[in-house]
Amino acid sequence: MAVLDDLMENRLLSVLAPADRDRLMPHLQAFDFENGALLQRAGDDVIHTWFPCRPALASFCVAADAGDVVEVAIIGWEGAVGGIVSNGQIPAYAMAQVRSAGRFLRIRTAALEQAKIDSMHLRHWFARYSDCLLAQVFQTAACNATHTIEQRACKWLLAASERTRSDELQMTQEDFAGLLGVGRSFVNRTLRNLRREGIIDARRGTIVLKDRERLKHTACGCSAAIESHFDEVLRGIYTLDR
Repeated sequence: MAVLDDLMENRLLSVLAPADRDRLMPHLQAFDFENGALLQRAGDDVIHTWFPCRPALASFCVAADAGDVVEVAIIGWEGAVGGIVSNGQIPAYAMAQVRSAGRFLRIRTAALEQAKIDSMHLRHWFARYSDCLLAQVFQTAACNATHTIEQRACKWLLAASERTRSDELQMTQEDFAGLLGVGRSFVNRTLRNLRREGIIDARRGTIVLKDRERLKHTACGCSAAIESHFDEVLRGIYTLDR
């Protein structure tokens, strides 16, 4: 069973009113996963909802025509993966995979659905979060169509660093290329240029951020747009006075 300290490491859960935390606590279980673990496969029934606890990180990926998978959303301690607005009776469209090792809290989607029935605040909170997640998917589609590989790579590195609160990211160049939906040679060239400029350091299986300001300057503004939408949409469900 999860404990309160675990809940406080997930931003979506940490702001819940005590009564709503009490509704969820008996149903939450804690699991520790390594990088690469699968939380759900495409086509499987969505029977669980997962909450990454900082510094854990996961992503939604969809299959491309060539059999590769491309990332469409990244989820850290600010969100949830799996059944958010459904009751577990529909198949998953996207695969969900761990991108940074750590703890995840799991609840059966049916139990979460019952808690939302019992609490209007919870129902509204998760409905608003689903809007934010959809906005991230929209923004990713626009980003992939309009921005350079270098801009997208820098955006991803910043987003992953901010969610994990770490400047060291466990990521192979092959995995990174797959996430961006490009060939490994393009990623190699991009990382080599960033390393030559002193913005990052790339070692085997690890990318280290060395100059965040220059990384922000090179990245596109998509992450900032999503962060602004999160701040606007998820504000106001729970008052500060509880």
